[in-house]
Amino acid sequence: MIDSPGPPLPAPDGYDISTDPARLDRDLVHHWLATDAYWALGRSREKQDRAMDGSVNFGVYETASGRQVGYARVVTDHATFAWLCDVYIDRAARGKGLGGALAAAVRDHLAPGGLRRIMLATEDAHGVYERVGFRRVADTEKWMTLGAEHHAPAVNAEHAP
Repeated sequence: MIDSPGPPLPAPDGYDISTDPARLDRDLVHHWLATDAYWALGRSREKQDRAMDGSVNFGVYETASGRQVGYARVVTDHATFAWLCDVYIDRAARGKGLGGALAAAVRDHLAPGGLRRIMLATEDAHGVYERVGFRRVADTEKWMTLGAEHHAPAVNAEHAP
């Protein structure tokens, strides 16, 4: 799902946030996620490319140089539901509010679609997302998951050859 490159999204001074797929540095995004993101360590380039091709992708860029310093991916039907995932800010660019700005840009970009729910999962960045309106799931009793942690290793396609 390639999102058409619309106008730049609001970003902190000195940075741009864009959904233009032509601006993405796919090599860099794969490097970040496969080597430094606890949820995607070891992810293959082929799997990352497939994930990006089926998603709305957001990049954060330095305005002056055009260098990519952040990334987020959204899986959505554009009508009822979205899953925000693979949010990453380059270690050298952290502490500048870019993670929150990126989450807010995703929220604002998806708002016109009237989605009922935007979900995400995080191990350590709850505060970043809470500042832009995300809330912890209060009633976890109705939520279920089917994923790699529930399967034997042979069924786990994430690490299959």
